[in-house]
Order: sequence, then C-alpha cells, then structure tokens
Amino acid sequence: MAVRKIKDGVRAVGAIDWSRRLFDELIPLPEGTSYNSYLVDGKNKTVLIDTVDPAKRDALFANLVEADAAKIDYIVTHHAEQDHSGSLPEVIAAFPEATIVCSGKAKPLLMDLLDLSDERFMTVADGDTLDLGGRTLRFITTPWVHWPETMVTYLEEDKILFSCDFFGSHLAATDLMASQATGVYHAAKRYYAEIMMPFRGQINRNLEKLADIEINMIAPSHGPIHDKPELILDAYRLWVSDAVVNKVVIPYVSMHGSTEVMVDHLVDELTRRGITAKPYFLSRTDIGEMAADLVDAATVVIGTPTVLANPHPLAIYAATLVAALKPKTRFASIIGSYGWGGKTIETLSTIVGGLPLELIEPVLVKGYPREDALERIDALADEIAEKHKTL
Repeated sequence: MAVRKIKDGVRAVGAIDWSRRLFDELIPLPEGTSYNSYLVDGKNKTVLIDTVDPAKRDALFANLVEADAAKIDYIVTHHAEQDHSGSLPEVIAAFPEATIVCSGKAKPLLMDLLDLSDERFMTVADGDTLDLGGRTLRFITTPWVHWPETMVTYLEEDKILFSCDFFGSHLAATDLMASQATGVYHAAKRYYAEIMMPFRGQINRNLEKLADIEINMIAPSHGPIHDKPELILDAYRLWVSDAVVNKVVIPYVSMHGSTEVMVDHLVDELTRRGITAKPYFLSRTDIGEMAADLVDAATVVIGTPTVLANPHPLAIYAATLVAALKPKTRFASIIGSYGWGGKTIETLSTIVGGLPLELIEPVLVKGYPREDALERIDALADEIAEKHKTL
C-alpha cells in the first residue's frame, strides 16, 4: 500500500495483504485484508497510530521512509492483538524516542505478548487527551471491542475517529474511502459477525459512548476508511439491536443423502411460506458467510446424520460456532436421520443450551425420509412461519 493522504498532516501508511486467506487459523478471508496504520503530524509532535502484522513489517517501514517520518514521538496502540501490535518491537527500535500510548489494560498484554520493557509506555484513561501542537488526540476506552483492553482515538480538530477493529472489514482494496470501494457493507457485516457479535451488549454500550461525538471519518484498522460514517454507524446500531428478519439459516451435513433430502424439502416449504432460507453444506461452506447470515436471522435449523450415536462432527462444530457467536436468533430446531438410535438432539441442545433460544420440536427420522417424514418437515415449516409472525 502506498502512502496516501487523508487530510493535510494525516496519512495512511499501512499495508494491504492481498493473498492472506485465513485469519487466526480459523476465519476465511476470501478478499484478503489490510493492516491500517496512520501517521498524524502536529506542530510539535508526530504520532503513529497502530502498526501492522509482522508479515507486512517491511511495507510499513517503506511507507514511513516515503512519508519522510524522521521522528515519531508516540505510537498509539489501540489493541494488543498482533495484527495491530506485532511490529511494535521493530518500530520502537527504529524510533528510540517514541513512547507507546495505550490503555492501562493493554500495557501488561503488550509486555507479555511482545516482550516489551516497562519504560517505553504511557498509559491513558478514558477521556485523556494528548496535545500534538494544533492537533489533539482524545482517547476513548471501548472494552470488549473485541478484547478487554481496546480503545479508540478521536482527532478532535479533524473529527476523525481512529477505531481499530471497531467498524472494520477484512477487505483488500486500493480504494482509500469506503464510498469508492465495492462490497464494503457486506465485508463489514461479515467482520462484525465473526469478531464482534459475541460482544453485542458491550458493542452497544460503546456505540452509546460515541453518540455525542461529531465524526467526519472513521478510520479502522482493517478495510477502507468510512468517509460517510453514518452508514456504518447505522449498520452497527441495527446489528446490535434485538431486531431479526424473516430468515432461517440451515447449517447441515449429509453423508448418504437422507439429511439433504430433508433440508431441500424444508427450504422449499419455507420458500412457499414467504420465508428466506439460507442452507449451508458444512463440509463445503465458508463459515464467514454463514456467520454474516446469523447476524439477523430469526431461526437456525441444524441438519445432521447420526455418527456413532452422536451428531456428525461438522454439525457439532456448527452448533459450537452458533453458541460462541451468540447471535440474536430467537428460534432453533434440528433435523436429520439416524440408523439405530443415538443422542443427536441431546448433544446439540446441550451445546446451544446457554443461548436464549426457543427450541422448536426437532424432526429426526430413521433411515431415508419417506412421505410421513416430509409431512413432519411441512409441520416444522408451518411452526416456523407461525413463530415468525411475532417478529
């Protein structure tokens, strides 16, 4: 990523990772990502806001040379996770006068993760400011977005919010601004689903902290800058609300076709009743897309055959993912087939049992689903449709 001007004295100096396809060895990145770092010049002081993943360290240093950053006084570190902080040891070695600015909770994490020494830090509390000379940084703590130590920085005179993971998107793009890029809204929704959704209540409280701040731009640590910030702010307000839509997400796996017949029939019946159905075959699906659909789906139905008296391992994984992401989904059910018995319903119900879901009567059939089994699927579709009338 070349150095790019955001405003006079505010430049993007981070890196695009076009080829990365997996994050945390868990999250697919079909469109790559970026590690955004920003250089802010005041009359007296220069600040680097966040660094980059260690894999893109050289790109950051090349951009600092291009930006003629002869001196960096402060390095604001919003979040200790290494895709933002991982280049800190090399940056402070190259700029020995620089002080790391972070929250009080971030300091011990950074010291533990990166083996940094105590004397390089200055901790800040919620509402603290830093005068750069003609420019003022205000620090706002945003715990659990998505780690406990996170904060954001507001550049008061320019009304720019440097938001780290808040409002981010895993999207590699040369377009600096979201209004110029394609697919930002969906990428941001997917990112929210994968990263933020388990902390929906905390995200809502942190949104409220930003409500009275005039924001002209939101500069996140991943993806394009939101030059029309109300669009992403409104999206987040919707995602963290209790509102769900008339949609059923169906993660499923089928070994010999029986469960797939049931899923296909359920999709058809839901469609006939005016309900959006989104099936995801678990051995082939992109879990990020499924997570994005879970953000606002009213119902989830897990489809599985029985393997050694239990749900298929991929169905267990899907249930575990739903339990971990904690969507605002209101209803759930289970469909599938078995050969001689098992504990499919008990196992999956236990996994999602901590969520405030209403379990609709599951449909498990012995062997291949015949007419009577498909009639039970029809009844399940009827009950889902009735439940959705209350949305």
